[in-house]
Amino acid sequence: MDAVRVALLREVLAGTEWLGATRRFAGVLRGSVVSHGGGLLLVGTPEYEPWHLAAHLVDEAAWSGTPELAPTLVRHDARPSDPAHLAVGLGRLEAARRGETLLVVAPEEPAPLLERVHDARRAGATVLALGAGDRDLAALAHESLAVPDGAELDLDTVQHLVSAAAGENALPSPRRRGRLRDRLSRLTDQLTAPPPPRW
Repeated sequence: MDAVRVALLREVLAGTEWLGATRRFAGVLRGSVVSHGGGLLLVGTPEYEPWHLAAHLVDEAAWSGTPELAPTLVRHDARPSDPAHLAVGLGRLEAARRGETLLVVAPEEPAPLLERVHDARRAGATVLALGAGDRDLAALAHESLAVPDGAELDLDTVQHLVSAAAGENALPSPRRRGRLRDRLSRLTDQLTAPPPPRW
């Protein structure tokens, strides 16, 4: 999803809880990685690797001048022969320390991952969770955003909104109607933003 589609989606979602929820979550994500500067670890479940979110966060890091947003994608089945950006295995979670942020994306119950997430939190990492709303994962997380089955948006769409909001240099204040000219100007700026490069 490119910047134009994200802008149009935001217009459609104006006034819903999703826009505020994704921006709040993105604000916590950005605030955590920028203030701690320790790096962002991104992990999914054995069945779901958030590589698409990783690519968008790399783009947002470059566009916003916030290199801390570029994640290290931690994979369940990483092999040494994989390209460097895809070769980081679960052992990296064991090495997580204070100042690092761990973002867990879990569309289903992440039971095999919970112990590693717990250890990362105990070591001082900030844990964020994005997914179906698993209670055990939410209890471990400092901040979570649930996208339950049957919600108006799917997890992939929410990830697009979160990554776009995380890359905003100034997170918008709560939506005000404002003057028509101002709203049109903001929409024009969003629609004319360059499309993201392919990863």
